Amino acid sequence: MPMLGEAAVAMWWNMAPSQRSEFEDWHSHEHFPERMGIPGFLRGSRWASVDGGEGFFVMYELDGYDTLTSDGYVQRLNNPTPWSARMMPHHRDMVRSQCRRVHSSGGGIGRFALTVRLSPLPGREAALSAFLAGAGEAFTETPGGVAFHVLRTETPKVAATTEQQIRGGKDAAADWIVVAIGYDLKTLQGLQGAVLSVHALQQQGAAPGALADTYQLAYAMAANDVAAH
Repeated sequence: MPMLGEAAVAMWWNMAPSQRSEFEDWHSHEHFPERMGIPGFLRGSRWASVDGGEGFFVMYELDGYDTLTSDGYVQRLNNPTPWSARMMPHHRDMVRSQCRRVHSSGGGIGRFALTVRLSPLPGREAALSAFLAGAGEAFTETPGGVAFHVLRTETPKVAATTEQQIRGGKDAAADWIVVAIGYDLKTLQGLQGAVLSVHALQQQGAAPGALADTYQLAYAMAANDVAAH
């Protein structure tokens, strides 16, 4: 089964160790259930930096791109709970990408995730997209790999939300995103060092400067988990 839905929100940020315990409590017990209760939100997953650092990666899988501008979502973004308002300023170096799904192979969630943020060179978009699609099909047939998603950021024309303003203004965004998920860390490290290395990506049409990070699963929730409560 591929990624759930046709769209996603992909986010990266840093969280100070002094705030981590409360952040994980809030994010697991209030924020995720709130988001999963919004129509069109299918699954959310939170990932922590595999090296124990301050980085987090979160992905929401959405039924369709129009969920990003739906009343249910925009109202929540503009009306954060008191706990959310207290936690938002601690999301440092926020990168928040609202995306369409371009390609998805495999499915499910494994223990580890590799994210790659990249951009195509002008005129090389089709070649790079085809390369990533092929890489995804191969990865999900490799022992240790379970899912491979390619996303393209397409920010909807929506005014800055209250949550963004609390975080200090407009969030940064990635361009193209690869999310590779597996149950074996060495498999993901091999993918990063070969097929998705900076050199290999540039040969296939990516611009210099791709950013790769590896994470381990911290928590996941689906919409039906909320409905079951």
